[in-house]
Amino acid sequence: MAKKWSQYVRKWMTQKMDLPQDVMMDLPRITMIGHVHIYIENHRGLLAFSDGEVRLMIKGGQLLVKGKAFVIKTILPEEILLEGKIDQVIYINE
Repeated sequence: MAKKWSQYVRKWMTQKMDLPQDVMMDLPRITMIGHVHIYIENHRGLLAFSDGEVRLMIKGGQLLVKGKAFVIKTILPEEILLEGKIDQVIYINE
């Protein structure tokens, strides 16, 4: 119950104060440049990496990026820059 109330208050504050939802609600921010770069902020850890798939833990689930020839250009505790041919970005609810 307290968790739902907290979410409600955050959502209300975001709307009334015109704040970005990704910051107030701890949502991931995903920026893609064409199909060759993807920059993901607010992730909670790298679960799997291969040259054709990257799986990240995010609030409320996982983010799966599929493609080819992936290279991690930058990785920080809450940010990742991935380069390669991006075919799909899939949000998986838990």
